[in-house]
Amino acid sequence: MKYLEKIGLNAKKAFGELKSVNHEKIRLVLNSYNGAILKNKNNIIKENSKDVKKTKRKNLVDRLILNEKRIDGIRHSINEIAKFKNPIGEVLERWQRPNKLTIKKISTPIGVIGVIYESRPNVTADVAALCLKSGNCSILRGGTDAFNSNRLLANLFRDSLAKNNINKNCVQFIEKKERKIVDSLLSKMNKYIDVIVPRGGKGLVSKVQKLSNVHVIGHLEGLCHIYVDKDSNLNMAKKIIINAKMRRTSICGAVETLLINEKILNTHAKGIVNSLINSGCEVRVDKKINKLFKHKLKIAKEIDWKTEYLDAKISIKIVKNVNEAIKHILKYGTMHTDSIITNNSKNAQIFLNGVNSSIAMHNVSTQFADGGEFGFGGEIGISTNKLPPRGPVGIKQLTSYKYLVSGKGIIRP
Repeated sequence: MKYLEKIGLNAKKAFGELKSVNHEKIRLVLNSYNGAILKNKNNIIKENSKDVKKTKRKNLVDRLILNEKRIDGIRHSINEIAKFKNPIGEVLERWQRPNKLTIKKISTPIGVIGVIYESRPNVTADVAALCLKSGNCSILRGGTDAFNSNRLLANLFRDSLAKNNINKNCVQFIEKKERKIVDSLLSKMNKYIDVIVPRGGKGLVSKVQKLSNVHVIGHLEGLCHIYVDKDSNLNMAKKIIINAKMRRTSICGAVETLLINEKILNTHAKGIVNSLINSGCEVRVDKKINKLFKHKLKIAKEIDWKTEYLDAKISIKIVKNVNEAIKHILKYGTMHTDSIITNNSKNAQIFLNGVNSSIAMHNVSTQFADGGEFGFGGEIGISTNKLPPRGPVGIKQLTSYKYLVSGKGIIRP
């Protein structure tokens, strides 16, 4: 516990100092970090290869790998984050009361953000950059699968902070691998940590939500749906569905369940299912679709409608109409991302209003559920909380606010 307490004290001290740092210096830190990643590209790939060789969870290798293309993607994300204007001190609302009381609502940093994540080392860079840009300090606990990659990326960030005369403890990486560290981080650090953000599988997120004694921003699962409406274009539908499922099967924005209107069973369903099979996707279908394929396909069971596969698998069901599609999503969905494919604007509006997803889409692949694609530079995660922030959590979503109230000697009668 002393190890974590020291990290917590360091973070609080660093946050106090960060409040007075000119925002231009933060931009310089991010530019320095970008350069350091480029300079150390070979070292990053070397450390990452150690992680890839050691991992026993082969289904997560895609998330774990860092190659030149992905490192370039990290650098692009850092560059985009650096370009954003200072989100702190922005006047969000302003009004004056009849008694001349002037009230301003302004944006403020949250404080110290603890982030617990699995397998994806790019999260280290994204989170550190997003937190710093929004005036926050971060305590990072990456998964042991990506330990070497995460440690190097975190240390490069800390070096960039020190190089620009900013307390390097604005970003701290927990190097102890014991599982009990996570338990203590969640249940005994509320004096130091203001918000916890989990990024990983259902087991991790569920544990964080259960044990954390501070506010949690995140999502339990990304069980995303696409509904193909009766008024849809077949070629568009196939294109969107293949991208939503097969572009990257292991991300939380990958579609897991496909719902097809019964009126296009004979015109669309066979073409869509065949395109999925031909792209290497395993399909699990209801009885109506299986009959269309002369009972040669695998039948979906109840568990399939509840499953986030994170793999080249998809469950497919025929529904009567848009309202039945919504009903299915409300029952099985996780409030992450759901999309409708249709040329019928009325049905599109019914769907968009009816689902309770944090991201609702129309004629768009669910794989656009990403802070970078939203123009946020990057994201600390996707939040499915009913209370804000919801959806991709970027720079602005990592701020809070306070009210500044002023007057000229006003007293309350």
